[in-house]
Amino acid sequence: MTAASEPSEEAENSREAVVSAFAEHLRLERGRSEHTVRAYGREAASLLEHLAAVERIELVELDVAALRSWLAERAESGAAASTLARSAAAARTFTTWLATTGRIPQDVGGRLKAPRRGRHLPTVLSGDQAADLLDGVADPGSVPRRRPETGETAGPDEDPLQHAIALRDTAVLELLYSSGLRVSELVALDRHGIDPSQGTVRVRGKGDKERVVPVGIPALEAVQRWEQEGRPVLAAQTRPAARTRGTAGAGKALFLGVRGGRLGDRAVRTLIDRSATRAGLTKHITPHTLRHSAATHLVEGGADLRSVQDFLGHSSLATTQIYTHVSADRLRKTIDQAHPRA
Repeated sequence: MTAASEPSEEAENSREAVVSAFAEHLRLERGRSEHTVRAYGREAASLLEHLAAVERIELVELDVAALRSWLAERAESGAAASTLARSAAAARTFTTWLATTGRIPQDVGGRLKAPRRGRHLPTVLSGDQAADLLDGVADPGSVPRRRPETGETAGPDEDPLQHAIALRDTAVLELLYSSGLRVSELVALDRHGIDPSQGTVRVRGKGDKERVVPVGIPALEAVQRWEQEGRPVLAAQTRPAARTRGTAGAGKALFLGVRGGRLGDRAVRTLIDRSATRAGLTKHITPHTLRHSAATHLVEGGADLRSVQDFLGHSSLATTQIYTHVSADRLRKTIDQAHPRA
């Protein structure tokens, strides 16, 4: 490509400005999570780069043929059907915003289709496995540590920080499984979001939609113990430098990290990995595994789909119906293993 044919610096800045404005729209007006904002921003940037470098057209000339060309390029690069479906969804959201803000004359994304995603049943824990995972958190009353100066093992009473972390991890896992929260919902919880008298937690889910979810007694007790015994210890770890790294609002956060700031989703994934290892679980466990497991166990226990839909905060019942397939699949496997005439 010659220098004359390369996109100008002005065009680059213009594309960056468009992606930045789109991200702000998703964040402030649509209430999307930071994960979604980043993902959709990457897709928008990829599309704009394709228009400039491959299609050689301006944004205002965007049409469905260019969208299909971009999606085909992604498919040729080896993207899976599920990835292409997410790309198409992001592109449709992007073109709707472009048309609404007058950057293109009309919304051309409605005709963009992506390959159908195959039906992949989510990973689900059995009831016993879920219990093993929750028990896999280090016992808050028996967490040892080593004195760095001697290498000797110290008792739990001498290590209040590790005791506090164990209390927090127990409360996090109990709450994730009890209420089926998304990890983004859990880390965003403030202390006033839990109502012990009603046995509920108030969360903001996708699209900034608020819902009230029941909390089981073990989870309520774990959260209460964390707040009384563990949280003050981690709150005291707050450092002045940490306040400049995005820990604003940590004072009202329900769950804290080891530096006193609001607990992040990466830390939650790490603690689940640790607990799964302690529990001897070989399958890959994520925060969403606990959400899937909670929903599946509700369906298996006789809960109706509408109730499970409200529990999970799904906007469509069709999304919740996957758990009937999960239950049927688990029943099929059980019959195949146990029934003599299966």
